[in-house]
Amino acid sequence: MTLPVPRDRNGMSEAEFLAQYDAARYARPSVAVDMVVLTVADQAQPNYRKLPAKKLQLLLIRRGEHPYLGQWALPGGFVSVDESLDEAARRELHDETGIADIYLQPLAAWGEVDRDPRTRVISCSYLALVDSTQLPLQAGTDAADAQWFQLSCTLVEQTTTQLPTGMQTNRLYLIELTGSAEEACPLPLTAEVRRVDTAEGKRRSSKLVIESSNGLAFDHAKIIYAATERLKQQIEHTDIAFQLMPERFTLSALQQVYEIIGGKELLAAAFRRKIAPLVEETDATTRDAGHRPSRLYRFNPFAIQKEFL
Repeated sequence: MTLPVPRDRNGMSEAEFLAQYDAARYARPSVAVDMVVLTVADQAQPNYRKLPAKKLQLLLIRRGEHPYLGQWALPGGFVSVDESLDEAARRELHDETGIADIYLQPLAAWGEVDRDPRTRVISCSYLALVDSTQLPLQAGTDAADAQWFQLSCTLVEQTTTQLPTGMQTNRLYLIELTGSAEEACPLPLTAEVRRVDTAEGKRRSSKLVIESSNGLAFDHAKIIYAATERLKQQIEHTDIAFQLMPERFTLSALQQVYEIIGGKELLAAAFRRKIAPLVEETDATTRDAGHRPSRLYRFNPFAIQKEFL
């Protein structure tokens, strides 16, 4: 039995509709991708007997073209008409920084009308966690430079307002990005991002506003804030922290990563009990001068995670 061809209210089949469709009927915004690439790196200690402290770092490129010439931005660029969002993200990251073959997870879409002074641009952002020791940087295309910046995102102000049918919470975050003293870059880059969460009856809304931005291009301060919040959520419930670790690591180094991202100190004994199902001991130890060797561990990809931090 042959089914009748579906026709619209003008009597056209889908093939007839597509044959006469005018793609220029609606204005088409440009689409871009922006990548938040984070790592945890050692910070030099003046006392060689102390273990190196670890710091969260963010990869930025210095723009070599207008707009925001000379300012720092997330790696990214426009999506070509013949590639997917994921393909564009990988291409732009490699073109601007030389980094390839890393996992990029979708973060959020950004579509404020005036977010780019050139034209209407909608951006899809991605988050990646990497071991920076395995990723040499090389700036290219429209990037004049590519560097790792030490990142902190701190809550500096919080107020709550009672509404007739709900509540509004207002939080102000300070983002600070500090580069290497040996590099030619402003120290530090800063931005203030305000988050307003409103709950009225059954309705919930959240809004981000950039209060100030010093040296960061576009609305990238918002994207950086969103990435840090996503990371805090995932560190509690997933094994994402292991993407920041080398193949073999000490439990102390792993604990530092959890403390940096989670923003709180952890008891060593409790941490090791809870992390035990996710790691396996190796025969290797550290050979650092100035302190006793420590056992090295590696991620156990076959662990069944029943409870996490």
